[in-house]
Amino acid sequence: MNGTYQRRRRRPVAEINVVPYIDVMLVLLIIFMVTAPLITQGVKVDLPQGEAEALPTDAKPPIVASVDAEGFYYLDADGNAGADQPLELEDMATRVAALIILEPERNVVVRGDGQVSYNRVIQLMITLQSAGVPAVGLMTEPEQE
Repeated sequence: MNGTYQRRRRRPVAEINVVPYIDVMLVLLIIFMVTAPLITQGVKVDLPQGEAEALPTDAKPPIVASVDAEGFYYLDADGNAGADQPLELEDMATRVAALIILEPERNVVVRGDGQVSYNRVIQLMITLQSAGVPAVGLMTEPEQE
C-alpha cells in the first residue's frame, strides 16, 4: 500500500426541498376557505336600522335615483331636490353610466317611497349595478319621535 488515501467524491444532491412550498400552499388554502363564504353575489345593500349616518359634507352631491309611490323612476344628478320627468330603466342606466364615467367618485343613492313595491326598488338597484355603479346607498328620513 502506498499510504495514499483515496477519497470518494460525493455527488451533489439535485433534489428540491418542497416542504416550504407545502406550508405556503396550506396557508393559502386556509385563507381561501375562510374568505370564500364572504364573497356573495347579487345586489349589495346595507339596510339602515334607525338613525342613518349622513354623507360627508365635503363630498359632491350624490346622484339620486328615486322611485315614487306609483312606481315611476326619476333621476336627480344635480342635487336640486329631484327631477320631474319619469324615466324608463334603460334610459336611467344610460344616464347613470355616463355620469359615473365622468365622475367615478360620486356616490349613488336610492330614494324609495315607503309605499312602493320592494320589487321596484330592487329593479332600480339592479339597473344601477348594471350601469357600472360600484356601490348603491339607500336614503332614509330621520325617525320622528
